[in-house]
Amino acid sequence: MALYLVGDIQGCFNELDLLLSKVSFNAHRDQLWLAGDLVARGKQSLETLEFVKSLGSSANFVLGNHDLHLLAIAAGLKKAKPSDHLSQLLNAPNFSSLCDWLAQHPLLLQLPTQDGFMSHAGLSPQWSIKQAVKQAAFAHKKIAGNKREQWLSIMYGEQPNDWYLVETKAERFRYIVNAFTRMRYCYADGTLEFDCKEQPKKAPKELKPWFELAKLKNNTWIFGHWAALMGDCARQNVYALDTGCVWGNHLTMLRWQDKKLFTQSATTT
Repeated sequence: MALYLVGDIQGCFNELDLLLSKVSFNAHRDQLWLAGDLVARGKQSLETLEFVKSLGSSANFVLGNHDLHLLAIAAGLKKAKPSDHLSQLLNAPNFSSLCDWLAQHPLLLQLPTQDGFMSHAGLSPQWSIKQAVKQAAFAHKKIAGNKREQWLSIMYGEQPNDWYLVETKAERFRYIVNAFTRMRYCYADGTLEFDCKEQPKKAPKELKPWFELAKLKNNTWIFGHWAALMGDCARQNVYALDTGCVWGNHLTMLRWQDKKLFTQSATTT
């Protein structure tokens, strides 16, 4: 059995299919784990969700910011943008059931070995891993529960960006969602920053990539979300798997057992 970890698909199903073919992926034998943002921007979001769902227990994934935004659209809280190419998915007869299935997935996954974790954006420097596990469970319960719309309605916004200033459950939920699905950079004190998307060498000096500040110790972290990194991290045991396939670059997959990387160039843009 092999465990394959894939970065942001964002509706690029053709590339995912080709990538899995390269390793002769077999759902009866192998596992496929995805780092979030299965949907939006690419034109095959429906095919992507249907395929991943069809894999049953052979697939797992964390929610990304685009996945959560899709749930907000489904709840009538937001409107889809033409650039997200979601019309086919939104008009599909199984759209509601796909959203219910999507919402049951977490913000954080622990890999089969005890020292590996996956989230869409990363690990807040203001949390230990033990704290992150606890906070992810809190948010997951809200998103997967019967009051999903209520919680999704309060997830938008950038404050508080400091964990130590969180006072209410709503602020706690918003911070958790932002840390796991939107964060790239942080300030030296560990507070979150959301505007800069550049490579670290082009970022303002007061900002540091989250993985340079996070309390990872000897743990491995798998994440997506940050296409500008193109897989380049300055820290060992950190794997950035978003390599901008939807922007015409390539889709990246990591085989967990031997840490071998596989790529598939974009076939469409």
